[in-house]
Amino acid sequence: MILAPILLGLHVLGAVTALGAILRARTSQAAFAWAVGLVAFPYLSLPLYWIFGRTHFHGYVTARRSRGDELRHELTQTVSTSESHRAGLPAAHARLRALEQLAGVPFTSGNDAQLLIDGDATYAALCEGIREARDYVLVEFYILRSDAAGQQLKAALLERLAAGVRVALCYDRMASRGLDMSYQDELRAAGAEVRPFVTTRGARNRFQLNFRNHRKIVVVDGRVAFLGGLNIGVEYQGLGELGPWRDTHMRVEGPIVQSIQLAWVQDWHWTGGDLGGLGGLEWEAKPAAGASRTAVCVASGPADELETYSAYAVALIDSARERVWIASPYFVPDEAAMRALQLAALRGVAIRVLIPEEPDKRNVQLAAFAYLPKLADVGVEFFFYRPGFMHQKVILVDDELASVGTANFDNRSFRLNFEIVACFLDRAFAADVERMLQKDFEGARPITTDDYAREGLLFRIRVRASYLLAQVM
Repeated sequence: MILAPILLGLHVLGAVTALGAILRARTSQAAFAWAVGLVAFPYLSLPLYWIFGRTHFHGYVTARRSRGDELRHELTQTVSTSESHRAGLPAAHARLRALEQLAGVPFTSGNDAQLLIDGDATYAALCEGIREARDYVLVEFYILRSDAAGQQLKAALLERLAAGVRVALCYDRMASRGLDMSYQDELRAAGAEVRPFVTTRGARNRFQLNFRNHRKIVVVDGRVAFLGGLNIGVEYQGLGELGPWRDTHMRVEGPIVQSIQLAWVQDWHWTGGDLGGLGGLEWEAKPAAGASRTAVCVASGPADELETYSAYAVALIDSARERVWIASPYFVPDEAAMRALQLAALRGVAIRVLIPEEPDKRNVQLAAFAYLPKLADVGVEFFFYRPGFMHQKVILVDDELASVGTANFDNRSFRLNFEIVACFLDRAFAADVERMLQKDFEGARPITTDDYAREGLLFRIRVRASYLLAQVM
């Protein structure tokens, strides 16, 4: 007798929640998946929706507003210094002005960039950059481990702390849950500020387990910055279970550094509410010596009013006249990106998509197969990277535009993760990216619709289930 009203109440709550999911979900696929689950299986779907169903991080927005005066000053400084180095966009690239609106700052000139290919080169450049710090080092990683790679980073930071340089380190607590407390204690004892990025901080945010801070940022003295696909762990040097690891990072200088620094500061405010002993950061941009590359930095996340990274990806694809090359470990485009790729292919743009043959997440690879028939039919080419696991996040458009950052081509990066990307409008840098990706394609295997057709019904069911799951997770 008691069980019946409880079950009835759960079904009513599931139906009401399903209505809310339909009204608030950012994609039709997610709305459909949640609505069916909440109505048909409320006992399981309700707790899952409370954890995974939210797509807007209201707590981060509230915290940002509560520090309004401080953040407004830092934002004003960034916009002001960027405007003083504004780069005029040629008429042929007028569509890229949308990126300026997404970034909140204009394309700037006077930037420089160096590709860092794979873990050894990245960690060597990163530690060298830290050793050159004279005032401060700001660090943020999605995954931070206490292994040999983490010890290498810690040693570089401790050396600078001993020299009187200020150090602040932020990491995503969920992704870095294996980080030893002693690792943090040693840095704190030397004078560093160390804070975890916790999305569940605060009573109203306790169920927000699905948001992640996926950024990988290091800023040195407001003059040099590093960002890209690599976290801190020996697997990024090819020493983990997945074997050889292909990734891309970058070292940048110039006015773009202030935009990267602003993204770090906003995250730092969320972790602790203020800059503490980190006042006096460098907000006056300085052009890189002997360089004039045009670039813009776009930070995105679930606290944005718009789906910033999805709009960014669509803007890049829409600007293409000849080609688009996409390298991403996860390829699960949303409806907007899917249509942009189809339309670009139909107007004659040569599109290549590179994904790893040996995935770290099998369900995400299966989801990618759901897009193969529709995109292959209009001429999009798919390739499996074979020498090992590929984790880079790179987009090349025509011969002038290249994007490197932390964002994958999937639902999480489009609307659930905090991400950051740097976009360079520069022929020389695009040529460097082209040479890098060309080597990757040389070791890749084409994927065709025959690969999909040869598989049986069970495989297709798994593909469809993975596709639906990827829309909400």
